[in-house]
Amino acid sequence: MRILLWHVHGSWTTAFVQGPHEYVLPVLPDRGPDGLGRATSWDWPAGVREMPPAELRDLDLDLVVLQRPHEAALCAQWTGREPGRDLPAVYLEHNTPGGDVPFSRHPLADQRAVPIVHVTHFNELFWDAGSTPTTVIEHGIVDPGHLHTGELARAGLAVNEPIRRGRAVGTDLIPRLGPTPIDVFGMKVQDLPRHLGLPASRIAAYESLGQADLHRELARRRVYLHTPRWTSLGLSLLEAMHLGMPIVGLATTEAGRAVPPDAGVLSTDVDELRVALERFVADPDEARAAGEKAREAALARYGLQRFLDDWDAVLASLVADRALAS
Repeated sequence: MRILLWHVHGSWTTAFVQGPHEYVLPVLPDRGPDGLGRATSWDWPAGVREMPPAELRDLDLDLVVLQRPHEAALCAQWTGREPGRDLPAVYLEHNTPGGDVPFSRHPLADQRAVPIVHVTHFNELFWDAGSTPTTVIEHGIVDPGHLHTGELARAGLAVNEPIRRGRAVGTDLIPRLGPTPIDVFGMKVQDLPRHLGLPASRIAAYESLGQADLHRELARRRVYLHTPRWTSLGLSLLEAMHLGMPIVGLATTEAGRAVPPDAGVLSTDVDELRVALERFVADPDEARAAGEKAREAALARYGLQRFLDDWDAVLASLVADRALAS
């Protein structure tokens, strides 16, 4: 198949484009949000093609994967085909609902032309999609390997824009997590120590690491910290589990389904998390054993081939339905 999609979520797209299809990504001169093109921090296969909007109108496409509400209009404008009518389409919802939870209406609620795929069962449960067909395809991860060494008696946390996102990603909880040193990796994290008023001995920030470098650096930390209150299941959490890291984190949204009890500690009691961080940092053997269980669980539930097979089934069904309708 030749599939049109926008580069919105780099880690998710890295897994999706490992399939056998041709993937066409719009690219604009400024490489802004609607035309980011190929990734620079991830290693993507040759089957991922950048294409300027002007060339999309004459391109033979089998399907479009929409990920943001306005992409339907962009698709119609750039290809001359309306998603769900002239071109088979599916809407991938990455996020937990906002607004008046649990009464949040999905932007594509109560229509049947474009089904919705959720990345977690929690999201499918909480979004009100009305009569729109929905399904869940859980995440898949390109396995980085069992890289955990735990040589640094510190916690690692991967999060983008923790100052802007604030309470949603649990930024305010960091000072409450006790004396365990925490290293934060991600985009726009450099000002976080100053923002929180914590000394360098307590928190350090690392920006602009490529995916491979991020995995290697995270794996040197003894434990992975997962602080989000209200986000979809973070792919950084699943990557840390693949690395073989023990997990300490909030028992919110989908985390309880992803992290089994023997792979770390999940709780909504911040004091319990503080104690767990200190325990894992103080005991490398316990950290290693829990990390091995985390990796085992991640491979079993979030393996790449299962993810690709699930998506192929949905994509093939949409194309077949289109063929029958015509």
